[in-house]
Formats: sequence, structure tokens, C-alpha cells
Amino acid sequence: MRIGIFFGGNSREREISFAGGRTVYDNLDKSVFEPVPIFVDSFNNLTLLNWEFVYKGSIRDFFPPVKYLNQIESNFQIYQESLAISALQASEMRNEIGIPISISELNQFIDFAFLALHGENGEDGRLQGLLEWIGIPYSGSGIFSSALGINKAHQKQFLKAAGFQTPNFDSIKKSDWDLMSVPEKEAIFITIEKNIGFPLVIKPANQGSSIGVSILIENTFDVFSMAIENAFFRKIIEFGYWSNINELQKEAYLRDLTDIRSGLGFPLKSNGIIFYDPDNLKNYLDLNEDFNSFWVLEATLNIENELLIEAFVDGKEFSCIVIEDKNGKPKSLPPTEIIKKSKIFDYKSKYLPGISRKITPIDVEDEILNQIRHEAEKLYSYFGFEVYARIDGFLSSKGEIFLNDPNTTSGMMPSSFFFHQAAEIGLNPSQFLTYIIWTSLKARIRKGIASEVSNQLLNQINAYLKSGADLAASKQKVAVIMGGYSTERHISVESGRNIYEKLSSSTKYSPTSVFLTGNDETFKLWKIPVNLMLKDNADDIAEKCLHFHEANIMLDIRAEFQEITSMFTSDVFEKPIQISIEDLKSKFDSVFIALHGRPGEDGTLQKQFDFYQIPYNGSGFESSNKTIDKYLTSEILKNAGLKVANHFLVNIDEYKLDNETILSKIITKIGFPMICKPSDDGCSSAVKKVNNKTELKAFIDTMFRNSTFIEDTLKQVLNISDKEEFPIKRTVLVEEFIQKGEAIHFLEVTGGLLTHFNSEGEIEYQMFNPSESLAENDILSLNEKFLAGEGQNITPPRYSNDPVSSKNISEKVKVELEKAAKAMGVAGYCRIDAFVKIFANNVIEVYIIEINSLPGMTPATCIFHQTAIEGMKPYDFIDKILEFGKERTAKIS
Repeated sequence: MRIGIFFGGNSREREISFAGGRTVYDNLDKSVFEPVPIFVDSFNNLTLLNWEFVYKGSIRDFFPPVKYLNQIESNFQIYQESLAISALQASEMRNEIGIPISISELNQFIDFAFLALHGENGEDGRLQGLLEWIGIPYSGSGIFSSALGINKAHQKQFLKAAGFQTPNFDSIKKSDWDLMSVPEKEAIFITIEKNIGFPLVIKPANQGSSIGVSILIENTFDVFSMAIENAFFRKIIEFGYWSNINELQKEAYLRDLTDIRSGLGFPLKSNGIIFYDPDNLKNYLDLNEDFNSFWVLEATLNIENELLIEAFVDGKEFSCIVIEDKNGKPKSLPPTEIIKKSKIFDYKSKYLPGISRKITPIDVEDEILNQIRHEAEKLYSYFGFEVYARIDGFLSSKGEIFLNDPNTTSGMMPSSFFFHQAAEIGLNPSQFLTYIIWTSLKARIRKGIASEVSNQLLNQINAYLKSGADLAASKQKVAVIMGGYSTERHISVESGRNIYEKLSSSTKYSPTSVFLTGNDETFKLWKIPVNLMLKDNADDIAEKCLHFHEANIMLDIRAEFQEITSMFTSDVFEKPIQISIEDLKSKFDSVFIALHGRPGEDGTLQKQFDFYQIPYNGSGFESSNKTIDKYLTSEILKNAGLKVANHFLVNIDEYKLDNETILSKIITKIGFPMICKPSDDGCSSAVKKVNNKTELKAFIDTMFRNSTFIEDTLKQVLNISDKEEFPIKRTVLVEEFIQKGEAIHFLEVTGGLLTHFNSEGEIEYQMFNPSESLAENDILSLNEKFLAGEGQNITPPRYSNDPVSSKNISEKVKVELEKAAKAMGVAGYCRIDAFVKIFANNVIEVYIIEINSLPGMTPATCIFHQTAIEGMKPYDFIDKILEFGKERTAKIS
């Protein structure tokens, strides 16, 4: 059955749509579904997307294609709307990424449309109407309820009319606000203050994911007016400000401005001038500084015409997914409480790990929890939603239930509410997507929409579900180990989830999640159910493993959904179970280690798996034990004739004996600026650029501290945020900060590889074309490396504007990376980070920074961009990694 996944679009949520569409693409059960990616661009054109682009970190990584940018050293990635190109060029550009198609041609390519679009033209009923017109069944709600669900201001009026509790509210149209004089605007402010009061919330009426939202505590007109402008996507820039900031600050400001999630996005207009991209605006501002004026910059696309003002509710915030049972009756999944680190549950809070916490079910009395579920079901029916909806709300400090923001489309990132709550009743993402398609077909049949087609598709799914037990028994069993206790444990969970999901939707493997807890002295392994795997972060999962407890009401809720879960499995285990290495040997065919840092990358587990002859991914003990040590790695590579950063290892005992001497030695040998980092941890963990002796001493003192507490003075010097983790170590690695110098081009790259056994049983290396990494600051963060929509990666790198020269340089770089892999005895796969300096006549210097034997395997990691060039989907790559591990174990035994 061909499932067309519609993702991308022109809204400010297009990156989450893109990432969510990828999640659907990966998790659809390949035994019954064939995913067909339908990319919707900024101007609502449809492209049957080449599959390799599905695995880019963000839309800007592949569209517009690099050759249309002609900016080899620009630090900004732009969207299609920033290009001033002809219609013919636009059509040619789409041909670079796939096959352009029209709505009328969809029947030739798909049988069913899965809608992962957000915002205008995606969840407002327009696309649903077009699909009904051409007779293609689709997921989710129909035309009418989708149109109702898109506008927050109209929703409020309907909610109030129907008797639902809702905070006091008002709305303002942009056309009215712009015509008002300052006294008229002040009068509006006074009225709002009287009728709604402070604190209050101002938000765009047609945007999702808390984009453009402000919470006002201070009741002043200036703050109120600024929040209004923010919700209408306008900003004021003073030229005096611009002239007094440095180049890095200008770059950061423009990058924020470019971000359609938190900034304005381009093109921008001001004083009759349109700026299509950040470089264009920067050049103009640099040439036309005026200390006595300011400009109002305004978005020209993704604009907002109406905003909502509502009273702030002090209490618990929650979100509840409502689905339909087999008879079409709405049933609420267990609602989730949102614990925020700031007042606003904004875009990043929703989609990035560790910024907020999700507690499912919400921590309230059973009676109140059921009241929340009942109210959500009641609202679902009132708005005529179909298949599923996400309904947000608040439980006030007085016990009032305010339903706030019904959505007909939910975010579909791996840990979004959509999958998070389904896991609580025992459905993994692959199973839940199958059920959503099943209920969508039932909903279309009830309405008489594409009934004949829908009936045929429904029968196919039913036939598959009947054969499910036999298919499951024939699959290879894989234990996916994730979590741990390093500072990268949250990324490990993201990696492990991704591996689990790729395997669970395959026709070959049946994965089980295994979570690791403990410390360097001892650790434990826990077999965990899918609902724990989809908890917010590693610490939440660890807490459940070590001190498992669950609300009694969850037993009742799972019983309510048993008719649904029994369609897929009769074996739903609900609590973590401790297991041993021997259990891994007896119950699984192989193991996938998705850990980062220690243990995992240091060879500890690999040594035991070799002893028990358990197949696993990645390098063996000896290589892993060397690559985890960054200082030792640099020494080995240097002795092998490879270029590495000048480096210095600081030992805690020597430092505490005479820190001034050690500091002087470091400064003399390395010089400022320099990079400081742990010598034996994963990538980007506590890595800092250090510019002076004060910062250097603060870094070493922080790393060598006696407790987890970090003094405020050290935090300030090192710019350590409250949520940032900083490990305690006994050694610190200090490295030269590699810079461009006399090179004509300079870039940071990260390259992956895969190993194979040849006919003689020797290891051969398949080197991938690396990715160019663009950092927001001096150093790539964990989020930039691994999380969807955060990093800016270009694959292959922009070595040169000339294709022939670029290819030649690429081959030279790959040769150097292969030398590094061989010097360290890497096997299976790995990721190598490096800096590349390019001089005249394509002379290059490659500086190897570090080698990761268990690279991140999150959905957005650029190793998947690289395998795509080689013709491998992520699942294919994972399969080859597992097969190599089995072949290696067979040779050893």
C-alpha cells in the first residue's frame, strides 16, 4: 500500500513537519506499507522527493540545492523564498531533488495521504478538500473540523459559546492595529488591562508550537506594544546598536532573524526595501549606518493577520491526544503534564530534550485526571474532529480545567505527545501509525469519501494484522542498549530510539529496548517497555528503572484500550526488568550499542560481549579503548604522520601540586585561543573555547572540582548555562584552536565510514563523502550535531565552486580520514571530525580532531546524509552494521 507522506510546507513549523514526516517515513510498517515522500515547498509545489533527502537534518540542507546559492563561505542557510529566480529556474531546482508532480497526478503515485504538514495549507482543510476532490483517502480530520482547528481566536469564541471553561480573551487584527494612532493603541491597552488583567499571554492566532508567543508580567504599554509587534512578526533594529556590535554578534543576530521559528525569516521588508537573505541585509546595514534612526523589519511571508490576547493561567499545563476506538468513539490517551523551565512552552521546549519535562499521566487525583480526559473527549466531539487530535489545556490552582488549543495535527517527532502517550497504552510508533491509518480509512468510509478505495485498503491492513504473530516470530531479535550515565546520555536515548524504530518497522528485525544505569564502578541493564523508552530523557528513564512506580489509574486506562492494543500484540510488558549479559546471550541474536561516552565507547561492554560471543556493532575492545582517549588518539595519529591540533594533557595531581606552573606550560605551548575539553568523553561534551588565563583556570578548576555543584563565578566565566552539564574528570585535554590562517578556504567536516570483510577475511574501508558543519558559535553543540532542525550541515562539503576541484579535494580528504581510521584500528563504522585547510592549486591540510567509535545515530545526524549518497537508507546502513558484527563474531568463534 503506497502511503504518500506530505511534509515540509510554507509555515513557520515546516522544519518540525519535515522531521515529523521523516519519523512517519521511518516508522511505517514496511511489511504492509510503502512510504512515498511528498515534499511541499515554500510555494506549495509538490515534489516526489528522492528518498536520500528525507534524511537531511533540515530542509535548508538540501533545498535550495547548493549550486543555486553561489556562496561558498556564507555562514547562513536560506530557504527557497530568499532566491530571486525565474519560474523556469524554480522548476529546474525541484528536478534536482525529485520528480515535480501536481495534485491531479497524485493517484499515479499514492493510495493514501498521510498528512504531516502544519499550519496554513496543511491543517486548515484546503489540502483535505483537494484530496477529497481527486478521491484519495487521507489521515486525520476532514475539511470542516480542520478549518475550525486552525484559528485560535475563532476557537475561543466557539469554546465560550459551548460552555467550556476558557480564560478571558480578546483579539486584535493587524489591519486595525496598523491604522490606530498611539493614543488609540494606549486605549486598547487600558481596556485589555481592565478586562483581562496581568499577567497575560499574547500569541498569533494562526501559528503553532508557541511561535511568536509572549507572556507579559509587567503592565506597561511599551512592553505590551512590543509583544504585539512580535506576534505580528516585526522587529525594530537601531542603527546605533548595529554599529556597536562586532562581526560575530552581527552574525548571531542575523542567524536569529533568519530562524522562522523564533525570528522573522526572510525575505524582510523595511521602508520600501526588500531584503531577500541575511547577507543582503548585513551588507546594507554595514554600508548605511545612521546613528539617529531605526528601522522596522517585517516578515513578508509567514505573516500573521490576527493575534489572541488571553489571561495567563497559573497551574499545571497539560496536553492530551484523543483518538477514536474501533467504533469511532473518541477516547483520550493519558494526558501529559508539561514541566517547563520557563513560562512559555515554546518551540524548543516542545522538541528538544532536557529543556522541559513530560510527566504521563499528569500528577493529579484519579478523579481529576478522568475529568480532563472527559473534557477533552467532549471538545473533540463538539468540534467534529476525526481520527485523532491534540488538545492542550491548564488545570488552574483552583482546580478549574481550561481547554486551550485543540490541534488537528500533532507534532510527530519520536518523543512528541503523539507517540509518547500511545506508548503508555502499549503501542510502539510503528503500531500506532498503522492504527491511525486504519481509523482514517474507517473515518473516510463513514463520510462516503473515496469509499471503494478506502474499503480495499482497509481489507489489506486487516489481512496483514491477522498474520502478525507469524511474521513477528520469524524476525531476528536485537537488544538496543541506550542511556548510561555520561553527559551524552540524553543523546544516547535519541540514538537508541531511532535504532529501535528503524528496526521495529522492518521485515527482518524485532528490537527490544535495554537501558543502562550505574557508574564507572558498576552498571545494570534493564529491559524496558516502549513507554519508558519514549520518556523525555535518560534521567526520567533511569528513575523509573531504579524506583519503578506507576499510577494505579494506568491499569484502568490500558484496560480501556485493550481492544486496540490486542490488534497488534498480546504481550505488553509494563515495567522494567533487570537482565544480565547472559540474558542478552540467550534471548537475543545480537546487540546494538547506542551508548555514548563511558561505558560503550570505551570497550567495557565490547570486552564482555566478545567473551560471551554476542554479536555487536562498532569497534572491538582494543580500538574503542584507544579512541575514547582523545589525547592518546592524537598521539597515535601524530606518530602515524597525520596532522592533529597541538595538544597538552593536564593531570589533576600535577595541577593541584603546582597549578601556576601547569598554566604557564599550557599557555607557552598552546597559546590563546585554545580548546579545552575532557580527554575521555564523547563529542561536544563540555567543550569550550578559552581566550585567556582566567577562563583556562576556571575550566580546569571546574573539571577538577570535588562535587557536582559549580560555583556561580565559574559559571559566569565559562558561560555555563543552568541546564548545561559539566562532568568531573581527572584529566583535561587542551588543544590548539585551529584557524584559517593563510588558507584560501577553511571548513569543519565530519566523515563516516563502514567496514566490510573481503574474500580473504581482511577488513576493507568504505569512506563516505563528509559533511560540512556550520556552527552557530565557535564550537558545534550537541543539539547542532544530532537534533533535527538544529544543526546546519552541507553534504558533500563546499570545498570549491568548481565541481572538478571539489571532487579532487574530496578524494584527498577521504584518504586522510581513512589513514586515521586504520591507525586506530576502527571496525564496523565510526565518525571522524576534522578541519580542512585549502590552499592554492588545491593543496590541502587535514587536521584530525577526534574519532567516535559509536557515533550518534539520531534521525538528523549527518552520517545518514553521507550513507544516502552511497545509496543506503538509514535502515540499510544499520543492517550492514549488524551484519558485520555477526560476521566478526562468527570469525572469532
